[in-house]
Amino acid sequence: MKLLVLHGINLNMFGQRDPGHYGTATLADIDAALQALATELGAEVECFQSNHEGVMCERIHQAHRDGVRGVVINAGAWTHTSVAIRDALAILRCPIVEVHMSNVHAREPFRHHSYIADIARGQICGFGVDSYLLGLRAAASAAQADIKK
Repeated sequence: MKLLVLHGINLNMFGQRDPGHYGTATLADIDAALQALATELGAEVECFQSNHEGVMCERIHQAHRDGVRGVVINAGAWTHTSVAIRDALAILRCPIVEVHMSNVHAREPFRHHSYIADIARGQICGFGVDSYLLGLRAAASAAQADIKK
């Protein structure tokens, strides 16, 4: 089962950016933890990060063509601003799980709205790196359920 984890804008700066909200784990640390969990789950996972909205949309389009079975996305600030990424994700026919390291609902009001939430199977936030791991478990479980239908 092929799963895709998408990291949005500025997330390549994990470990350096605002450790009070995001902790000290780097993006490489997060990707390594996701790879280890994917192995445990018997899944294949690809992790992708971009600071360019169009490049992110193109990767989502490729996921559609590749038949990806589930997507975990932390779109970063694009969560609250990008209709383009939301519309690209809406093309997918697989479960989408939105994740955030910090609890976006306990932060600035502009972070409370997500353009992704209405097309996602669910949202996990506030658990640091575990948000990603819980999201991968949720995506894998939802993808397995969809396969059985």
